[in-house]
Amino acid sequence: MRYRTIGTDPATRREVSVLSLGAMLFGTRTDERTSFAILDRYVEAGGTFIDTSNNYAYWHHGTQGGESEALLGRWRRSRGVGDEIVIATKLGARPTAPGRDFTTDREGLSAKVVRESSERSRELLGVERLDLLYAHIEDPETPLGETVEAFAGLVGEGTVGLLGVSNHWAWKVERARSLAAAAGLPAYEVLQYHHTYLRRRTDVPGRLSPDGDQGVADGALLSYVREEQERDPGLALVAYSPLLSGAYVREDKPLDHELDHAGTPARLAALREVAAETGATVNQVVLAWLIGAEVPAIPLVGASSVAQLDESLAAADLDLTAEQRARLDAVR
Repeated sequence: MRYRTIGTDPATRREVSVLSLGAMLFGTRTDERTSFAILDRYVEAGGTFIDTSNNYAYWHHGTQGGESEALLGRWRRSRGVGDEIVIATKLGARPTAPGRDFTTDREGLSAKVVRESSERSRELLGVERLDLLYAHIEDPETPLGETVEAFAGLVGEGTVGLLGVSNHWAWKVERARSLAAAAGLPAYEVLQYHHTYLRRRTDVPGRLSPDGDQGVADGALLSYVREEQERDPGLALVAYSPLLSGAYVREDKPLDHELDHAGTPARLAALREVAAETGATVNQVVLAWLIGAEVPAIPLVGASSVAQLDESLAAADLDLTAEQRARLDAVR
């Protein structure tokens, strides 16, 4: 396993594995025994960066979520896990009542929700301080300054370490970070977005905006991260759904319509060519490409079995040559 540092302040920055494990379905679709086995294997292999959210996975049982955080709390206690494992969670997209959906009914990012939700997450996870807390999705009804101050307040009192943001337009991330900088407050330092080798169309309306999907790492977001990392190397990009839920390799998992364009077949062909050269799987090449990219990302992978996880873990040690990277990057 390899590692990198996220965050800048010595008091809150952390060294984490270059591959993160997603716990979205742990405690719901993935039963406890299997979830514990996957978590144990991840830690055994040197993994130190686990991801969840306070709304995971409400859609499986018609709840408000919390099943994933609760399972991670039970796993932590049963294994004696401490500060050596970084657990990231999110707030803001939890439905306000069981049976509702976050796309039309969600708690948002008000100061009240930020405080109450973070307290609930700490209780479920069984920790005194959340290692990394994300603003999960945008909340257009709450002033951005209120959210920035609420998140910073948690850092100030010591109940949260690092701050992150997910599924926000790049301009809104910049605005939030600028507000924090102007006020001398802690800012978002970890950005979590959907990012993979294949490129998505950006002209397709998203579920939450007619202008597109705020959660995709498009050119504007990648350009922003590239520029900011030059002066703040601790700024990190986490890539969720990097393997497209298996669509790279499974015929029963068709690609999303946003990927149905002229550039996709050529990039798939390049991936398969490099995979054949390295003896790796296509999935492993995608993960290795993300980890070592010019704008590096920490892939966030899910797993429903230990075997699935093992395939992803092997990507952390896969070195693509400069020529192979150049060939992958050159495909348009």
